[in-house]
Amino acid sequence: MLGNKRSHGLWELSAPPPPQTTQLTEELSCDVVVIGAGYTGLSAALHLAKSGKKVVVLEAHEIGFGASGRNSGLVNAGMWMMPDDLVATLGPIYGKRLISLLGEAPKDVFALAARYGMDCEADHRGTYHLAVGESGLSQLRERVSQWQRLGAKIELLDANETAKRTGAIGYKGSIYDTRAGTIQPLAYARGLARAALGEGARIFTDSPVASFERVGAEWSVKTELGKVRATWLVVATDAYSIGPAAPIRNEEVLLPYFQISTHKLSDNVRKTILPNGGGTWDTKTVLSGFRLDKAGRLIVGSVGALESTGLRIHRAWARRYIRRIFPQLDEIEFETEWYGKIGMTSDHLPRLHIFGPNSVGISGYNGRGIAPGTVMGREIANLITGKVDLDGMSLPVSKVSVPAFRAAKEKYYEIGAQIAHLPYAPF
Repeated sequence: MLGNKRSHGLWELSAPPPPQTTQLTEELSCDVVVIGAGYTGLSAALHLAKSGKKVVVLEAHEIGFGASGRNSGLVNAGMWMMPDDLVATLGPIYGKRLISLLGEAPKDVFALAARYGMDCEADHRGTYHLAVGESGLSQLRERVSQWQRLGAKIELLDANETAKRTGAIGYKGSIYDTRAGTIQPLAYARGLARAALGEGARIFTDSPVASFERVGAEWSVKTELGKVRATWLVVATDAYSIGPAAPIRNEEVLLPYFQISTHKLSDNVRKTILPNGGGTWDTKTVLSGFRLDKAGRLIVGSVGALESTGLRIHRAWARRYIRRIFPQLDEIEFETEWYGKIGMTSDHLPRLHIFGPNSVGISGYNGRGIAPGTVMGREIANLITGKVDLDGMSLPVSKVSVPAFRAAKEKYYEIGAQIAHLPYAPF
């Protein structure tokens, strides 16, 4: 599966098959139509169907096609932004709501996976945020201080304890977050879809939306071969938005992120890497991380796209990176590789959008899609079912706006990643 740009890599190789779905070829009427079969859309559909709503999900490609199926599989709490900065950006009301919601979000992911018996390698044994150099360690100290003031169960580990728990050398320390964990991301998306179908939702794949418009008191959503009329519209397409939802994609600067997996490691070597489970990422601007899957494959990832000159540069970097932090790995053979796009907003926070009467969408997870997408989908369901109003949501409503120099920034990310991954780049 090396060199296949269309592939979802290891996740496609190891995930259970998706539930059976078909293309929309008829006209339907329902309570809620959801565009996008990723974490947010599927979670919304699941919770809405469970509450008794008649739900139709329209997916342009296949379940988990976009960022959900290309994810690193780290189920982290919170956002990239530190808690104090988040409150300063959103204000005390929304800031505290969002911190509270996302701090508990991983627990909700693992609870859903257990409740519906999802075969998705759910592993609730924490994650490690690795410090690169003294500046990275200083950053982690401040992050720990802010989260601990809020009562979060995280701890700062020194270099020796970090090496012991992760098996990796060269890091100055780490944050161990007991709230977090890992999951097989494509399998989780398929598990959400299967659960939503079990609750009565209908999912149609290979059904890109050509248009959506308000007609009278309903939304009319058209695909090439069908149409859905609904009281409510949910737009959950995020970084892979196309067609009439394209403005959402244009609001984000897309950051490429690739992953490469080895073949299954020997039992002796496997025991030396993350012996107690978990996943990692580091403090570098061009961040990197690693984890194992259930079968014992080592997965490494970093910023960059596996195409053009980046394909050779990023592959070579992955070999050097593994040898540098895991010297016990003498021979490295790669089995799969893949990459996707992360939607980055201007302030690194999600967006809540309203597209007209009885319409809603949340996007812009900035690399934290699994847990936030899951609980935001539930929040959307709560809004539609009347459990909460717009003023009670965890995000304020914002208008769709295109950031300045978006295209230039996207090129800069890839160029910067390639420079950072050249042989002479420092650790």
